[in-house]
Amino acid sequence: MTSTIVIGCTAFVVILAGAFLGAEARTRLPKDYLSDETKSLVSMSTAVIATVAALVLGLLISNANTAFTRLGGEVTTLSSQILRLDHILRRYGPAAQPARDALQRYAESKLTDMFPDDPADFHLGNPATYELLQQTEEQMLKIKPSDPRDQWWLGQALTLAGKIGDARWLIIQQVGQGTPKAFVALLVFWLFLLFASFGLFAPSNLTSAITLTMCALAVAAAVAMFLELEQGFGGVVRISPEPMKQAVMALKASPRE
Repeated sequence: MTSTIVIGCTAFVVILAGAFLGAEARTRLPKDYLSDETKSLVSMSTAVIATVAALVLGLLISNANTAFTRLGGEVTTLSSQILRLDHILRRYGPAAQPARDALQRYAESKLTDMFPDDPADFHLGNPATYELLQQTEEQMLKIKPSDPRDQWWLGQALTLAGKIGDARWLIIQQVGQGTPKAFVALLVFWLFLLFASFGLFAPSNLTSAITLTMCALAVAAAVAMFLELEQGFGGVVRISPEPMKQAVMALKASPRE
């Protein structure tokens, strides 16, 4: 079970506990503590909490979805850059074959790092994989251009290899920029207070209990969802591996000298 699911389940339990604690408090408080004036004051106070919680939760989901989409774009860009680099190296024939072989090994290792069989085992900063990219660059430096045109293309290839290396750090940094857990705890606390007020004035029947339970489940699922989107790799909601898989397949199918 991933950490985001654990957090989501914990949030559900805490939020639902607020509702049932509110219901329990209703049975123990004196009647004059639950007057219409008190109910009106509690309703206005919790409306403020509900507004803030809704705005914050909506903003977090929006930001997480944007980050998830951007991260998917980085993976797609990385795969296209790998294919572009291989296409350029093909211009040099047998002289570039060692570089192309190293590039293929890098792509295969990168695919395994980002999208392993067990999603929890992803390893974006694997130094062994980065070493394969450096080997590719070393092999590229051994290529001897025969004319200025080939020299220009080799410069483009080296620049592209540098961009592939930069993409590694961009992906690592984006995955590491999640919402602080203390802020998530504060959001759950707001929701706890909100549902406690619901339970305080809700009628004691099965319909009310089921409704509050479903609402708590929906809100907790929203919390888990934005945490999943922030993670990108290793969770239930993951970046699509298809661009990298297609890149590796294309490299394997590419003619060899």
